[in-house]
Amino acid sequence: MSLGFQEIKIEDAPAGKIITLVIAGKLEKVDYEKFIPELEKFIEQENKIRLVVELRDFQGFSAGAMWEDTKFGLKHFNDFEKLAVIGNKAWEKAMTAFAKPFTMAKVRYFDESERDEAME
Repeated sequence: MSLGFQEIKIEDAPAGKIITLVIAGKLEKVDYEKFIPELEKFIEQENKIRLVVELRDFQGFSAGAMWEDTKFGLKHFNDFEKLAVIGNKAWEKAMTAFAKPFTMAKVRYFDESERDEAME
């Protein structure tokens, strides 16, 4: 199963605009080519952004996807205000904790049952 990036949503919330990326299956390099231009356009408009990454039956990253993620993270180290990851696996929670040193954003993992809290 290699679905990867499925959808990007931009929502107005009481606290400001939130970008949600929905990812299912395995994330590939080509997925980054789809959503990074949208994220960068939003960063240019808003300066700091709030990002929610919703993982559905997530199967991990290919090596190419990991490289794209690393490059994007280094380029936009200061551009995220908050990052919420929604998932349902212990290793996804650990992966979220691992990401903290690579961004100035407040990073937090939420279980699927805590989706509403993550959106706040």
